[in-house]
Amino acid sequence: MSDRDKKLNKGELIDIKSLIGDADGGDFTLDDIMAEYGHPAPPAEGPVPDNVVAFPGRQAVPPPDGEPELPEEAPPPGALPPEQPLPQEAPGPEEEKITPFPKKRNALSALVHDLNRRADDYADHMFEEDESIDRAEVRRLERLIPGTDQEEVSEESPGRQRRLPRREEPPLPDVPPQELARRYGKGLGWLRTRTLAVLLLAVLALIQTLIPAAGAALPEPLDQPALQCALSAGLLGLGVLLSADVLLTGLVRACLLKFGMDTLAALACLFTLADGLRLTSAPEDPQRLPYSLVCLAGLFFLLHGSYHKKCALRLSCRTAASAASPYRITLDPGKWNDKNTYAKWSGTQGDFGSQIQADDGAQRIFRRICPLLFLGDIAFALMASTGAGHPERLLWALSALFTATAAFGSALVCGRPFHKTARRLSVSGAALAGWPGIAASRRGCCVLLTDGDLFPPGYVELNGYKVMSDFPAERVVAYTATLIRDSGSGLTTLFHNQLRAMGGLMRNAEALQFHAGGGLSANIRGDQVLVGSAAFMKLMEVRLPQGLNVKNAVFCAIDGELAGIFALNYTLPDTVFPALEALMMEKVEPVLATRDFNLIPAMLQQRFKLAADKMVFPDVERRRQLSDPAQEHDGVLAALLCREGLLPFAEAITAAKRLRWAVRLGATLCCASSLLGLALAAYLTSLGAYTSLSPLNLLIYMLTWLAPVWFLSGWVHRF
Repeated sequence: MSDRDKKLNKGELIDIKSLIGDADGGDFTLDDIMAEYGHPAPPAEGPVPDNVVAFPGRQAVPPPDGEPELPEEAPPPGALPPEQPLPQEAPGPEEEKITPFPKKRNALSALVHDLNRRADDYADHMFEEDESIDRAEVRRLERLIPGTDQEEVSEESPGRQRRLPRREEPPLPDVPPQELARRYGKGLGWLRTRTLAVLLLAVLALIQTLIPAAGAALPEPLDQPALQCALSAGLLGLGVLLSADVLLTGLVRACLLKFGMDTLAALACLFTLADGLRLTSAPEDPQRLPYSLVCLAGLFFLLHGSYHKKCALRLSCRTAASAASPYRITLDPGKWNDKNTYAKWSGTQGDFGSQIQADDGAQRIFRRICPLLFLGDIAFALMASTGAGHPERLLWALSALFTATAAFGSALVCGRPFHKTARRLSVSGAALAGWPGIAASRRGCCVLLTDGDLFPPGYVELNGYKVMSDFPAERVVAYTATLIRDSGSGLTTLFHNQLRAMGGLMRNAEALQFHAGGGLSANIRGDQVLVGSAAFMKLMEVRLPQGLNVKNAVFCAIDGELAGIFALNYTLPDTVFPALEALMMEKVEPVLATRDFNLIPAMLQQRFKLAADKMVFPDVERRRQLSDPAQEHDGVLAALLCREGLLPFAEAITAAKRLRWAVRLGATLCCASSLLGLALAAYLTSLGAYTSLSPLNLLIYMLTWLAPVWFLSGWVHRF
């Protein structure tokens, strides 16, 4: 066996020239290679055989002097020339076919093929080894870089049209909160006194109604039906005088085509008073009394709800006016992941006075339903009296229908829960900015949490620092404070105070970069400065001291050498846990828009046991955008905050969402009560059923529908 065969058996590489060389040292020519594959060499001149494919556009280039001419590489069997376009199917019975070379090999071709295969296998294994090294490096880096959540912005399909925006009313004058607080505070005590007086009149009317119903006999002068009707009308007249401002507001709404439940209540009192005066002069039924009892009860709840609402508005304005530069909470549309997102930022009191004067959500619903109820009351009253041939029943039918449709809980739907909510929020320093901000809160929202929300000033302390090597302490502290200041981190005040205590000055940093590994890099006076966590230093291949056991610290490296270690102590406020729980209960997704590289989900979950898996943690560039103080906020003002921390922020959002839901549900219940009362009153008045539609029965019906609204309004602030 020759040396070449031994090398081939051992799998060793040999010189390719020794394989293709002839026995006498000559080289194979193109004619020899063609003959080897079973094809004769093409003639120098003359026609080209049919089984040989021509290569258009390619011409033989003479080799340079001193170099042997290499054989031209033949295309693989069945392949097209590189410059020849793909053949098109020509119509016809037969297709032109290309005859491939016959598959015939000898020892030389097998040897060449085996060498090519071994070379390809070696190259494949070599690349796999490099890829395995790269994967190990990637896995090591992934362990140091905290995991982030990617934003999924769904593109709207072309066939889907967005909902047209509703026509908004022109904004009211933006009066300062201090002035509004004085306006709402005027006459508040007198309103409460009038409310109690109307309640007393309602109790007297109830006693007047219960005595005949219980079968008790009245004294002889008082048992006259005319006198009873006059007494009932007199009680209602006093109640109307005490509630004149509220009833006048309802009538003014009707003139402006903005009907409300107070409009129906005012008309119910007027028709009932007219019916009582008519019964005084000519009583139809000795047992029938006007609906003074039901109207007085309705006036009491109307005044009671107005009192609660004025107290809520006054308290909200006073809270908003307590800070000259409060935090503004806006609901920015599509801020994160194509969802509406609550953002807190420093601003002014602008738009608060305009929004707080707007109509509440219940009134906006009543403006659509009350005109229908008004027309229904008029139509059914005419049908039950004049249309049925009983024109004497007109005042009674109007009184019964309007009284049955003026729901008791109309003023309590928003006034009572708003007052209780404003009282709770004022303790934490928050004020809701009226119904426009409340109505904007819907399900599927997000909230941006920054460094100051989780750790307000005073909850992060510097336990100490250590300067490494021969670096000056002032220089290390100044470099670190400069990069932290330029990054906008919540640690800015902490390091600035430390630098001032040392008598140092900030530097000017150039080419500041934010790294996903949890750190910063910049050039300061020709020095390459790195500031970040321990994981970031390992990622940047900065050597750390052996046995270092610091849970939360800031590291500074200058020109690749560790220069300083600053140990920090994070203390999470106790109010963060109930605040996050309240947000998650309302389906508000927290988004961590932090700039402190130590505040990552792993640290919050391991150190403070927070539910970090339910929070969103964007990448570093997205966090910078979401927490940028100079970004534009085109959302609606939801609330104003006068204190730091997450508790007032979360309570304002939670209260707005719960108040919106409660007001809309309560207004729906009131509308259902009015519609059903309209149907029942229309049916009973058409039959002339005075006994079934007595004041006591109608009062029980109205109180039954009031009960769920009352309990609902007392539940909103309990979270």
